[in-house]
Amino acid sequence: MALYALSDLHLCFSVDKPMDVFGDQWKDYPARIEENWRKTVKPEDTVLIAGDISWATYISQAHDDFAFIHALPGTKIVSKGNHDYWWETVSKLNQYLLAEGFTSIRFLHNNCFAAGDVAICGAKGYITPDVGASDEDRKFYARELARLELSLQMGQKTACGTRIAMLHYPPVPGSGFIDLMKRYGVSTCIYGHLHGHAANGALQGLHEGIDFRLTAADYLRFQPIKLMD
Repeated sequence: MALYALSDLHLCFSVDKPMDVFGDQWKDYPARIEENWRKTVKPEDTVLIAGDISWATYISQAHDDFAFIHALPGTKIVSKGNHDYWWETVSKLNQYLLAEGFTSIRFLHNNCFAAGDVAICGAKGYITPDVGASDEDRKFYARELARLELSLQMGQKTACGTRIAMLHYPPVPGSGFIDLMKRYGVSTCIYGHLHGHAANGALQGLHEGIDFRLTAADYLRFQPIKLMD
């Protein structure tokens, strides 16, 4: 079993929001995702998708997007992004998966999953508040820190020897998210959200003992990246 990651799929089979308006790099991207995925991922593998899955506003609109993901090889662990407006409670989302028969998809939210000897933990994350941040930003930041810690605590209780964290928002040096990941022994952190020129300053590689990976689909040229065998 191998572990891969590819986030920010921004699928739009059910709504009219083509991504190629953001540049030629997005041309025919669903077909490119499918081709690269099928060449790379085996049925026994697991793929982490850290947010911005579908442009749908409601879960009912996202059916074709999730059908596309389900049909691809492997188990998919999905976490929330800032554009996932369709997101509901995990209970409702799991009921939706059961009703539609999307058995290869798991939702990561206030929980964790084991993939072999790896505990998959995570949260959406949030921008780190600066001096002029609003009270609302500080509230969202604190909420996401709490969600990440809850997930990491669950991961710590498993028999897994390795912990990977999924965030959508990029962590930055000095943030509470990095402090939490260090405290709970996270070895690798994947994240998305950054596109185009914004990816140039992304935190990549080893930092404070954690291997950081930007996994936005366009940044990876729509090719799932292997995290470990």
